[in-house]
Formats: sequence, structure tokens, C-alpha cells
Amino acid sequence: MRDKTQTNSAGPGDRLIRAGALVFFAGAVATLVTVAPLFFGSRPFPTYMFGLSMLMGVGFLIAAAGVLRAIAAGRRQARGASR
Repeated sequence: MRDKTQTNSAGPGDRLIRAGALVFFAGAVATLVTVAPLFFGSRPFPTYMFGLSMLMGVGFLIAAAGVLRAIAAGRRQARGASR
């Protein structure tokens, strides 16, 4: 039986994974910007910049939710094919 899914179509959870990756990388950039003054000896950034660094964890959680959603959809599809 041939799968009807197109190779370029987005599966369940793909958008969450992409969004999580973007949020993670935004948090990574914020972390680098926040830590940079420690190496250059300049004034540290305000406290809210440290909060932006937390976007790395948030992005990881969003991407993990997308992976779990894709796994669940794959299991449902496999269960449906075996019946």
C-alpha cells in the first residue's frame, strides 16, 4: 500500500518543532548577548535580558511537544493500518 502523504507536506507536530527551534535559537542569541559583557568587562545588561535567555528552555519544550505529537500520530496511523 502506497502512502498518500506528499514528501513536502507538513505532518502533525512539524509546525511545533519549527516554532520551538526558532524560539530556542532566539533564546540562544539572547544568552550570548547577555553573557558577552562578562567577557568584555563592560556593564551587564538589565535583568530582563536574563529572562529572555529562558526562551531556550521554552523553545525546547515547544519542540518536544511537537515531537510527542508526531509520535502519537505515527502510533495512531500504525494502529489503524494493522487492523
